[in-house]
Amino acid sequence: MREKRKTREKINSLLEELKKKESIMRILKHLFCAMVIIGLVIQATSIVQGITGQPASATFDLKAIDALVVEQVKTKGLVGLSLAIMQDGRVVLAKGYGTRSLASGLPVTEDTMFAIGSITKQFTSSCILLLAEEGKLSVTDKVAKYYPNLTRANDITLLDLMNHVSGYPDYYPLDFVDRRMQKSIAVDEVIRQYGTTKLDFEPGTRYSYSNTGYLILGRVVEKASGEPFEQFLSQRILKPIGMNHTRYEPDPSGAGFAQGYTSFALSPPQAAVPEEKGWISAAGGLYSTPSDLAKWDLALIDGKVLKPESYKLMTTSRKLADGRLTGYGCGLSVSVRNGETVLSHNGAVSGFYAQNTTIPSSRSAVILLSNFEDSTPVAAINSRVVRSILPANPDLPKIAGPSASDVAKAFFHRLQTATVGRSELGEEFSYFLTDAKIRGAAERLKLYGDPTGAEVENIHERGGMEVTTVRLTFKSGVLKALMYRTPDGKIQQYFIQKD
Repeated sequence: MREKRKTREKINSLLEELKKKESIMRILKHLFCAMVIIGLVIQATSIVQGITGQPASATFDLKAIDALVVEQVKTKGLVGLSLAIMQDGRVVLAKGYGTRSLASGLPVTEDTMFAIGSITKQFTSSCILLLAEEGKLSVTDKVAKYYPNLTRANDITLLDLMNHVSGYPDYYPLDFVDRRMQKSIAVDEVIRQYGTTKLDFEPGTRYSYSNTGYLILGRVVEKASGEPFEQFLSQRILKPIGMNHTRYEPDPSGAGFAQGYTSFALSPPQAAVPEEKGWISAAGGLYSTPSDLAKWDLALIDGKVLKPESYKLMTTSRKLADGRLTGYGCGLSVSVRNGETVLSHNGAVSGFYAQNTTIPSSRSAVILLSNFEDSTPVAAINSRVVRSILPANPDLPKIAGPSASDVAKAFFHRLQTATVGRSELGEEFSYFLTDAKIRGAAERLKLYGDPTGAEVENIHERGGMEVTTVRLTFKSGVLKALMYRTPDGKIQQYFIQKD
């Protein structure tokens, strides 16, 4: 806007010169220069928006997030990782890290497809809900309508299957591919084997995650629609949304796919043995990219996939027979953080781990896909990035002065150099922090050098104080500072520990 105003002023000035009968060629030259400047400004703005997906005034530090992921991939032994962050309906970061295959050494790109495992379940649930909207089935249909020979089929509904409260035993409760799953099998045979045994519990009385229920749901989609599951999913969801890098049960040896890796007892990454055909299907058979999943998240929360009543059912926590809430809807975990509803799901199949977290109120999402089974570093990255896009906790006290990360970093430096100012400390902490303790801390901490980064990992309120855990990154390692501050900005506690 400022550039446009300046341009108008420039043009008005030039017109005044014209009135004064100055050289027309001189005026045209000035006009041409002004137009070139406008073009450069517009082009530069477009370049910035093309890189980040939004103007440079992002509400969080994309550079710090990028550095965090680079560090985690390197230090935690991840093979490859792909990340997308969406804010206000726009992808502000989409990037690949590491390699898609150790054998080829090819890098992960934005379009590299990863197995997303159980994130598939929200797509399967949506297919069921779409068919319900068309009147081709009802979520209250009994399983007996489609599989009359299954255990208690007249007492279990399709909604029970989507909510994981059916009681059908899970055929895939372990975290490795056992001998059964190394042989291909018909989906109906898996359903027969695990759907005709004794239930784990009375339907509707407990929540227990069961892939078996989602295999049944995938087959119900086929029976009700008269189409193969892949075709219905593609025509009704993937193509309309523009998910051009998403495949159902593909050949993962093809170009554009990441190779999955596993490890045992701290071994180097080893190529993972995948589940054979028939074992994961509608329970976890999709491959995708973070950018494609961001399209899905946005379409879902914007009402482009389901009608409002279907979306509400999908995102409502199931209430058990005794009144307890499960925290799970239809293919989605439902929670509240900082007063905001958060929808999420992870996915884990052989050699892969995935997380998809959405904040509907701000049309934001964080999607992480990894081709290494270790979930811990991915979950840690996800937690940190999600915190950065969540609205602030309204219960936190307002603290005078700089941000917690800046204060933690600055105070660490003063401990290193034994230059702590007593005026910045609360009375009791000042008494606790003797000169001897400061000298000892300086001797130990100076070995770390200056922090290369400071990131707030956790923040909450206690006793009217802001309590923050700040992650301090150094060339030689990582330390964490636990800091308490009162509204006047004084530090009431500052403890340091190793990560």
